[in-house]
Amino acid sequence: MIASFKNLRVNYFKQLSYFLLHGLLTVSTLTSCTIETPKNEIKVTGFKTKLVHMGYQSPGDIVKLKGVLEKRLQPLGVSVEWSQFAAGPQLMEAMDLGKVDVGAVGETPPIFAQAAGASLVYIASGKPGTGQGSGIIVTPNSPIRSVADLKGKKVVFQKGSASHYLLIKALEEVGLKYSDIQALSMPPSEAQAAFIQGKLDAWVTWDPYMALAQKTVNARVLRDAKGIATQGGFYMASRNFASENPELVRLVLEEIDKIGKWADDNTQEVTKIVAPALKIDEPTLEVIIKRRAYGLRAINSKTMDNQQKIADLFTREKVIPKRINIQEAMLTPQQYAAITPKTISQR
Repeated sequence: MIASFKNLRVNYFKQLSYFLLHGLLTVSTLTSCTIETPKNEIKVTGFKTKLVHMGYQSPGDIVKLKGVLEKRLQPLGVSVEWSQFAAGPQLMEAMDLGKVDVGAVGETPPIFAQAAGASLVYIASGKPGTGQGSGIIVTPNSPIRSVADLKGKKVVFQKGSASHYLLIKALEEVGLKYSDIQALSMPPSEAQAAFIQGKLDAWVTWDPYMALAQKTVNARVLRDAKGIATQGGFYMASRNFASENPELVRLVLEEIDKIGKWADDNTQEVTKIVAPALKIDEPTLEVIIKRRAYGLRAINSKTMDNQQKIADLFTREKVIPKRINIQEAMLTPQQYAAITPKTISQR
């Protein structure tokens, strides 16, 4: 069961501190630069940093693999450094500690980070996938046939991740409460081996772990995220970084969205690029890619209202001790106007 909230901040990230030991240093030296931009675009006149720390989770991150940020920023005197994390909660902790400036996570990690007092802000929303790339799975011979059968069972997931939200919603659908199961938190990289060995009653996870489990042991899906996980995740930034470097954030988001649109239209090329990094066969990878979506959406009231509902659900289930206000993890309308590229979807 989840630890009491007074220990939330410590327990939430304790197991993954070694992921943060990359010797990353934030550089705040002012450097001036000027670039040509399309008409009506904000002109970049100066940056307050020479280095952007990007956090990512999957080795198959197309933004990192294609090197689009480096190509855009290095001519302007700005370098890019990448750090990989086991899941979104660990990335959020690194960001709060000043080790990461910008990173992508699911809808749930920012809520837990805000509840733990992190100074982070939403800078863009991802596009939702099909929902089939996340789910509650069991081994093929498991006696568990439905979500209702999870009552009293040990269910493993990454605490504070999108899987956490999926699990609570799926339980709610069948009349169960979060307290009706034995909830165990474990990073997906660790849970994968235990699941394959049949040591877990059920596992709540996402691609590529889910697709690999389906391929290697013919895992059965009790409930996927279709109709539940509709947010599509977010790009987050530390508040200080976003506030002090609006032009730089805009350029980063512009390149992320640009490569995302390319990826949506070139799935076969994406498969060939990502397969070696993930060490996954191309047929399995094609399944994963078809279940997800690339590209960005601008932060808007509808998306953030939905985010508030997710946060409120965690409060009702006593996973977090009191209601948080999502608005407190947002920038002002003027700041969003400065960091949001006009080329990304406004819906």
